[in-house]
Amino acid sequence: MGHPGPPPPPGHAVPPVGEHLPRQAGAGPVQWSLLGFVLLLPALVALVWSYVVPTLGTIWTSFRHEDLIRDSQPAGVENYRSIFEDGFLGQLGVALLLGLLPLAFGLLVAPLLAVVADRAGRLARLVTRALLALPVAGYAPVALLLGWRLRLTESGSPGQPGLLTLTWVLAATSFGLVVAVAATAYLSALRQREAGRWPTPALLTVGGFVGLAVLAVTLQVFTAPALLTGGGPGRSTVTPVLGAARDSFTTFRLGLGAAASTVLLVLLGLLGLAATGLLLVTRTRIEFDGWRDAVAEPGSSRAPAVAPAGRRAVATVHLGIVVAALVVFVGIVGWASAPWLRYAVADPGLPPGVDASGVLVNTWLPPLVSALVSVGLAALAGFGIGALRPLGRWSELLLVPFAPWLFVGIGPLVVDGFKRAAEGGDLDTFLGLIPPVWLSVPALFVFTLLFRGLAPNWRAGGDAGRTLLLPALPMLVGAVLLTWLVGAQQSLWSRLVTPDAERAPAPLLAEVLLGQRDQADAGILSLVLPLPLVVLFLLAFAALQLGYLDRLAVRVGPPPSP
Repeated sequence: MGHPGPPPPPGHAVPPVGEHLPRQAGAGPVQWSLLGFVLLLPALVALVWSYVVPTLGTIWTSFRHEDLIRDSQPAGVENYRSIFEDGFLGQLGVALLLGLLPLAFGLLVAPLLAVVADRAGRLARLVTRALLALPVAGYAPVALLLGWRLRLTESGSPGQPGLLTLTWVLAATSFGLVVAVAATAYLSALRQREAGRWPTPALLTVGGFVGLAVLAVTLQVFTAPALLTGGGPGRSTVTPVLGAARDSFTTFRLGLGAAASTVLLVLLGLLGLAATGLLLVTRTRIEFDGWRDAVAEPGSSRAPAVAPAGRRAVATVHLGIVVAALVVFVGIVGWASAPWLRYAVADPGLPPGVDASGVLVNTWLPPLVSALVSVGLAALAGFGIGALRPLGRWSELLLVPFAPWLFVGIGPLVVDGFKRAAEGGDLDTFLGLIPPVWLSVPALFVFTLLFRGLAPNWRAGGDAGRTLLLPALPMLVGAVLLTWLVGAQQSLWSRLVTPDAERAPAPLLAEVLLGQRDQADAGILSLVLPLPLVVLFLLAFAALQLGYLDRLAVRVGPPPSP
């Protein structure tokens, strides 16, 4: 795409977001709107296939007696009555209790770290951003939790770990990731350079979204109770997804599992709609700025004050605080990762017939396919909504159909996903290992907000490549890498579709081997997330933090007139 037209004359205000679209090569607003809808269409198709159809299938199964052997029979509301009698509300309570500390990390620790890092100056902020890449690059929940299970066994802890142990281990292993992701968003919200504007509304918006996201994720927690406590003792650590998976695939009562999943989908849908409403009401957008510390703008909140010596003293205090905070942050992340890292360079000790190269291929290639497609479709749709504005100033309403699945992972849809894989003959195949997610709804929201923030510069006469495509390219790379990493570290889906150890990805294989053998085979943890890949992800995420994310600003309200 070329230059859309000359910039407006001096004193002429840039049209508000979504009001007008540039005319180029005979293309008018109608043509741009049509193109926006065209780019949105593949994402809608992927939404229907990956989320809507499985949701409807889950609801249908919840009203049936189904056991994978006999023909299903109508059940009315019996499955729903059974799950509540069996303690489904207690399972929700367990999940919410497990989420209390991560919620505090996201709403208290992360914003405090972001504020002191922002106030301490550019160097402190960049060092903070670089260190925030550590827990993201080391995202390996299966390896972390299995490492802690081995440590608890070695320490001679009596009896089966209970809810208290599960709570503090999950808090320790999730601390770094929650703080890193949330603090990254808060740092962008603090970047408010316009005169008379304060970051408080943006910080509150980010905090509200973070709170809803953490709550949604904890409602779907599965790996921690499955690996650490097995749901015991006495079902005291069973969570909704773990309970649904057991009902469906251990006792083969798919109707019960589908009923629990349906209730969970309703709750997650409400959280997604609430988060979307928050973004729409506050008119949230992501803007791309230059290096903010190069020149202080007159009248901005970062312009020098009349007492530079006082400012330096305050900055020194903030610097001391942020250094202490980062030491604590890195210490907790290192301590929580130590039970896994002790095996990071060990011999995997694979069983006969299983080779390391095949395990790595099965671990990393299938989720890469899903990541490329799901993030690619999200980027196209985000460009169509945020930049081309098919509904003008109301274009962000096109996010509403996607909102109920904003926070939905594989867990609540696993019953119908398994049935579809079985009917399609994908069990115990390479294709079956590909996560059944062909659209990343969170990435769609991010790209929509990003292109919404980039579009005014394009309409004001900027080149499309420079103002739209180049600023979005690093986000595309980062979203693919993050989606790929997260997909490769999940084990729930592979549990269901891969009964053969020779085809199992590393997280599942580690679960199987450590569940069947003694501690000597804990070297399998070295394949779950190999150190060379940790280094590569760390370099990539650190580069994104320093060279790109530090130039992004989360802003709310109407954009200022020039």
